[in-house]
Amino acid sequence: MEISGVISAIVIGAIIGLLGRLVVPGRQNIGVLATVLVGLLAAFVGAWLAHPLGLYDRKGVFWIVWIIQIGLAALGIVALERFRSRRQH
Repeated sequence: MEISGVISAIVIGAIIGLLGRLVVPGRQNIGVLATVLVGLLAAFVGAWLAHPLGLYDRKGVFWIVWIIQIGLAALGIVALERFRSRRQH
């Protein structure tokens, strides 16, 4: 993977992670790096899930894929927040 691909993945992961945090109500006590990592993971898993469903066979913007990725990021943010709060108590 070229450096431009790595940078693009980080930027997209950050966007997906931030959008996932916006979907989750309340304040989340996780940092920027954790948000980007959750977003990256959600973007990769969402894209992986979208292929067998045939969601990339259409032309245009892949809104359904974005919604899946943002939903996965929101789930990841909630899971990370619960894991951290449980670990601190």
